Amino acid sequence: MLWTANQVIRKFSSSSRYYQNKLKLALIGQSLFGQEVYTNLRKQGHTVVGVFTVPDKDGKADPLAVAAERDGTPVFKFPRWRVKGRPIDEVVDAYKSVGAELNVMPFCSQFIPMNVIDHPRHGSIIYHPSILPLHRGASAINWTLIQGDTRAGFSIFWADDGLDTGPVLLQRACNVEPNDTVDSLYNRFLFPEGIKAMVESVQLIADGKASRLPQSEDGASYEGIQKKSNAKVNWSQPAAALHNWIRGHDKVPGAWTVIDGQNVTLYGSSLLSGKVAEGDPLEIEGLSQSGLVTKSGLVLHGSDGKALVVKSLQFEDGKMIPASKYFSSGESSSLELTPEEQAMAQEIREVKQRCAGVELQTEDVYMATSFQDFIQMFVRRLRGEDQEEELVVDYATREVNNMTVRMPHQCFIDGQFMDAENGKTSNSINPSDGSVICKVAASSVGDVDRAVAAAKEAYENGPWGRMNPRDRGSLLYRLADLMEQHQEELATIESIDSGAVYTLALKTHARPNRNLTFTRREPLGVCAIVIPWNYPLMMLAWKSAACLAAGNTLVLKPAQVTPLTALKFAELTVRAGIPKGVINIVPGSGALVGQRMSDHPDIRKLGFTGSTPIGKQIMQSCALSNLKKVSLELGGKSPLIIFSDCDMDKAVRMGMSSVYFNKGENCIAAGRLFVEESIHDEYITRVVEEIKKMKIGDPLDRSTDHGPQNHKAHLDKLVEYCEAGVKEGATLVYGGRQVDRPGFFMEPTVFTDVEDHMYIAKEESFGPVMVVSKFKDGDVDGVLQRANDTEFGLASGVFTRDINKAMYVSEKLDAGTVFVNTYNKTDVASPFGGFKQSGFGKDLGEDALSEYLRTKAVTVEY
Repeated sequence: MLWTANQVIRKFSSSSRYYQNKLKLALIGQSLFGQEVYTNLRKQGHTVVGVFTVPDKDGKADPLAVAAERDGTPVFKFPRWRVKGRPIDEVVDAYKSVGAELNVMPFCSQFIPMNVIDHPRHGSIIYHPSILPLHRGASAINWTLIQGDTRAGFSIFWADDGLDTGPVLLQRACNVEPNDTVDSLYNRFLFPEGIKAMVESVQLIADGKASRLPQSEDGASYEGIQKKSNAKVNWSQPAAALHNWIRGHDKVPGAWTVIDGQNVTLYGSSLLSGKVAEGDPLEIEGLSQSGLVTKSGLVLHGSDGKALVVKSLQFEDGKMIPASKYFSSGESSSLELTPEEQAMAQEIREVKQRCAGVELQTEDVYMATSFQDFIQMFVRRLRGEDQEEELVVDYATREVNNMTVRMPHQCFIDGQFMDAENGKTSNSINPSDGSVICKVAASSVGDVDRAVAAAKEAYENGPWGRMNPRDRGSLLYRLADLMEQHQEELATIESIDSGAVYTLALKTHARPNRNLTFTRREPLGVCAIVIPWNYPLMMLAWKSAACLAAGNTLVLKPAQVTPLTALKFAELTVRAGIPKGVINIVPGSGALVGQRMSDHPDIRKLGFTGSTPIGKQIMQSCALSNLKKVSLELGGKSPLIIFSDCDMDKAVRMGMSSVYFNKGENCIAAGRLFVEESIHDEYITRVVEEIKKMKIGDPLDRSTDHGPQNHKAHLDKLVEYCEAGVKEGATLVYGGRQVDRPGFFMEPTVFTDVEDHMYIAKEESFGPVMVVSKFKDGDVDGVLQRANDTEFGLASGVFTRDINKAMYVSEKLDAGTVFVNTYNKTDVASPFGGFKQSGFGKDLGEDALSEYLRTKAVTVEY
């Protein structure tokens, strides 16, 4: 149904606010403040039925109008609402036509007639930037500072026929900092908190909880509007009063005085304490004691002998300078350029001429985090390639349900509607009468491939992958709003296309009355676990702990070649008092025992650690049997990138551990090392030196560094793996053979000069084989591309002293675990699992518990 689709989109961008009461609003006002209030009210689910703002100025619309027009909200731009004190009938009629239930006036410079103020069912509310009844009038913020108030704030009040005299709905206050200006106070508190309060006030009204507190006339004040003409500084006042006057006009309209015959505006005032620094005297009209131009600014004295300092000065021509540079402000104009600098200036002039007409926004520059990104963005803008393409739609139209519905009928791929690749179509049938609604594209395999390619490109290289959650949410809000605007058309299409009753398709989702819904996290039932031979006991613990803690029962198959610790574990479960049947251990072959577990109809979840081919087979069997839940931790070819700015001692030590730990029989072993070219040879030399110190022998000997491989078949595969590397042209620096002694011992091995196409560069050895490739100095993105050029994504690592580089690389590596300046350090509280063909699902941490639980929703009517 329409409401279901709409709510799915909203669900991922919202909270329980859609269960609250909502209103139809008219927004009367202007400015960025009005725009933000408008946007946030819509996000909260209220419907803005009309926006009434000021006309365009110099061809540019007010920000509120821009936002509303973009959303398709009706916008009215009346230059005035009254003539000679009488409402303009046509304007009032246009206002009444939108059917608002409440007028919201976040910032309004126009006089609104009372028959508009009182028209909605809930009346009108206004934002005012003072704690009423103090500082009524248009310059409230200025007077808060001019009078030295220690507290500032704002009021949301109900509009009446007086000037800021209506009953108060809500007020918020903050402390005034000693050097606050109009701008800083507005930006720090009055703007952001005012937006939130306006939205809160509307919701209080919608819920019937809004206050109407009459204003007291005790302490009420009204001050005049501050303009440039009445903002001149009167110097016969104490320093604190002068400071308050200057900051109370900063930045608008700007306090000014006369210096050397011209009006100069003062900005950035602060009171001075302690000794005044030395400086050059400056005569100022009306000031009995000369000002001092010091390194910290222009020092001025009040009538009480105390001082303040002003940071910036602005002249009549608009030029602004640091006050400390008053006597040297013209020196920069006499700077002589060298021939080289003149040539550079000419180049800049030519570039500017060639780029004429290209407009950049601040975010264009900010989002280009490297010069190359900036050039790519700029050239696209220069070519016009980044301009949005017009959406071309070949509609099928029908006159139905007293409206004309327009229905796209082609494939939608990469932002465009297009016919199926093979040109085929199928009929969409109206189930109510069997008639053909229209012919719809019948997509081919090629269409699927093109759609997947478009989605992959959009994810990896488009703006969606780089977009922050807030901006993604804004787009989803906009989509949800458009669905609401087109709800009748969508419901009509839904009805003729699926047979859904129109009133049901049109239904807007609301929380049912007197219903309580809660969720239960429940165990799945019988779960199966298949563990590998490289870490039998650790894998048993990792997987069975979460399974049992969730309340499931367990059937576990250890690897056929390493069953003994699992069977000893079974004995201990009895001694611990675990009830019989809860834990069951079934050693045996994977082909027989593992396959039966995959096929068994009473098993509800199977967790597996092993090879990717077997994992695929298990997944298929689980799907065909009873659609078991599956988690898979499969093969890997984990890249480890070592940059030249690494701690070399640590990189050698941890790099060896990443490969040779547990004889290389380690799922997250670094299957391939990328070493920066300038340190490559030194790194290999030091690794070989350390290998020669390793003791190979009995694993029960506490001094042994390197034990035997698990079984002979695996040892033989490792020898074949090394032979393949030599055959393809890689350089065998060390090892590559079975150790000449009893048992299944493999020499620690090092390959260099490994090229990307080679077998050993792509396939996992699962043994003590270090596969090393070098990369060019500074080529971060190049080595990342090579590191990610694998179908595996279990683990990865990077060694560098540059934290910015480390964070960038950790973000770009396509693996479930990234180690930075360490390796093999898994934390039991942190989820562990892979990406791509290294599997899905997590062991360890809270995520592991979720793998063995299901969520049930329960709704109770009372």
